[in-house]
Amino acid sequence: MSNKIIKNIRPLGMHWETRDPFLFCAHHLDYYPGGNDELGPNVSIAGRTIGQDFAGKDGWNMYHGRKTPGFPSHPHRGFETVSIVKQGFIDHSDSIGGSGRFAKGDVQWLTSGKGVQHAEMFPLVESDKNPMEMFQIWINLPKKNKFVDPHYKMLWQEDIPVVTVKDSNGKTSIIDVIAGQFEEKKALDPTPNSWAADSENDVQIWTIKMTPGAKLSIPKSADGLNRSIYFYSGDTIEIEGKSILGGHGVDVLSNAELSIVNGKTESHILFLQGKPINEPVAQYGPFVMNTQAEIQQAITEYQQTQFGGWPWANNEPVHDNAGRFAKYSDGKQEKR
Repeated sequence: MSNKIIKNIRPLGMHWETRDPFLFCAHHLDYYPGGNDELGPNVSIAGRTIGQDFAGKDGWNMYHGRKTPGFPSHPHRGFETVSIVKQGFIDHSDSIGGSGRFAKGDVQWLTSGKGVQHAEMFPLVESDKNPMEMFQIWINLPKKNKFVDPHYKMLWQEDIPVVTVKDSNGKTSIIDVIAGQFEEKKALDPTPNSWAADSENDVQIWTIKMTPGAKLSIPKSADGLNRSIYFYSGDTIEIEGKSILGGHGVDVLSNAELSIVNGKTESHILFLQGKPINEPVAQYGPFVMNTQAEIQQAITEYQQTQFGGWPWANNEPVHDNAGRFAKYSDGKQEKR
C-alpha cells in the first residue's frame, strides 16, 4: 500500500524542491550570537564573504547582509512569499510603504504581483544569543494575477489556528494551520489574490510537531493535488509503514488517507498541498512569469521604475521599535 501512496523520497538541503503551485521552500536555521547596537553580531565577522555569506561558519550566516544578517532590498514579481518564523525576528521593509517586525510563531504573506522591492533583515535583538529559524515558501501566481497590486499581510501567532491531536495512546501531534483547514480549524485568510484564496485550489500549509511515538492520520483530499511531507527535524518517522529518516521530503498521493507514526524523538514536519496551476513557468531569480518575453519585460521595467523606488535610508533597514508591529501601504498599523 505504501508503494502506491508514496510517490517520491528525496533529501533536503537549505532550498527544498517543491511542486506546482509551490515554486520552492527555503529553510533557514542560524544560531546567531548576541547583538550589537546596530542589531548585527557582537563578534567579529572577519573571514566571511560579506554580501554573500552562506558558508555556515560558527553555525550562522550573514547571507547578503553587511551589518545585520538577512536579505537587503531586492525585487519580486509574479509570485508570493509566505514567511513562517519559528525562532528569532524578521524586520520587513518594502517599496510601497510597508514595514514591520515579526517573530516566533508569526507568518508574513506577501503577494508581489506586478512588482515590489522588499528587504528581510534578521535583527539580533538579544544581547547574549539569537537563534533564528524560518521557512520561506514561494507560491506561484496564475497568469491572470501576475500583475495585481502588491499586497502584504501579517498572520499573527496569537490568531493562527492550532489543532492538538491525541492518539489512542495519549501521544500528541500539534498542527499550526497556516493555510487551508485541519479538522474543524480553518486558517486565516491569505492575501486576496493568492492561489490559496480560492478554496477549490485546496492549498494547505501546516507545520506539525509530533511527540515521541505519536500517530497522526491526515485525511484524504481530492485526486490530482500535489501533496508533500517535509520531515526536517527528528530521527525517524513511518509513513504508511515505510521508515523515513529526518532531513527528507516525501511526495504522496492526495486522494488517500495518510498515516504518520513518529519515532523515539520529537519530530517536526512541514506539510504542503495544492492544486497545480498548470501554466508555463519562466523564472529569472526573483521574477516568475509565463514566458521569457515577460521576464525581459520585468527586467526592463525594474531598471526603469525600481518598482516604486526605495524610500529607506539604506538597503538593509532595521527598526527601532522593540515590539512586533506591521505598517501597511494604506497607513494602517498593527502592534502586538
